[in-house]
Amino acid sequence: MSHPVHPAVVHFPVACWSLATAADGIGLLWSPPWLWQLAFALTVLGCVFGLVAAAAGFLELLKLPAEHPAGSTANAHMGLALTTWCLYAGSLFLRLHDRQPVPPDTWALALGGVGLLALLATGWLGGKLVYGYGVGVSVRKG
Repeated sequence: MSHPVHPAVVHFPVACWSLATAADGIGLLWSPPWLWQLAFALTVLGCVFGLVAAAAGFLELLKLPAEHPAGSTANAHMGLALTTWCLYAGSLFLRLHDRQPVPPDTWALALGGVGLLALLATGWLGGKLVYGYGVGVSVRKG
């Protein structure tokens, strides 16, 4: 496949986790039960899609030559992405009681908030890889 898969799938966890955190934030002011249930479902989807995006990103990382100047940025991007996944997975775990979803507590909300900050930093590094180093960019011939 000539087109990298990672940029095509990474939008799903970014959207799910961002919307989940927004729903949690709105839920602090206005708390109908469906809102925390929506945040729970979006966090689940974000974690599932996050695994797909991580696998695709890791395959792209393997293609990067060891001496490439973007290597340290790519590794930082991967580390932050995995940290983001862990933060949201932790938030998800705290939203379960006896395998049933429950409204988020302070720790679950905090992990989601910190997860969003990590997500933003991860995205910034991803942009630096593409726009600063040209990683994954095809050069037009002709």
